[in-house]
Amino acid sequence: MYQKPSAAFVGASWVALGAGMVGFLVGLWRSELVLNEKGYYFTVLMYGLFSVVSVQKSVRDRLEGVPVTDIYYGLSWFSTLLSIGLLTVGLWNATMLPSEKGFYAFAFLLALFGAIAVQKNTRDSQIKE
Repeated sequence: MYQKPSAAFVGASWVALGAGMVGFLVGLWRSELVLNEKGYYFTVLMYGLFSVVSVQKSVRDRLEGVPVTDIYYGLSWFSTLLSIGLLTVGLWNATMLPSEKGFYAFAFLLALFGAIAVQKNTRDSQIKE
C-alpha cells in the first residue's frame, strides 16, 4: 500500500527546506537588526522547524498505530502554532519595510513546509517492501 517517495519529490522537499532556511538566515545575516533581534528570529526558526517535525512524526505515528500520548501530541501542535505566533508578533512589531516582513514570513513558512516534507520522505524511505 505504501509507496516510497519519488526522487523528484525528495529533491523538491530538500530544495524547499534549503531555500526557506538559507533565505531566512541570509536575510538575517544581511539585515540591520541588532544582535538580540537576530537571535530572536533565529531561535523562532529553529523552534518552528523542530515543532513541525514533531507534529509530522506524532500524526504519522498515530495513523500507523504507534502509541503517542495526548500530552506530546498536543504539545507538538501547540509548539508549532506558538512558533508561528511568535514570528507573527515579532514581525508585527518590527521596524522593517512590509516587503521585508513578507520575505521573512514566507521564508519561514517555506522552511516549515520543507521540514515536514523531508521528515515524511525520510520516514517513507525506511518502509520495507
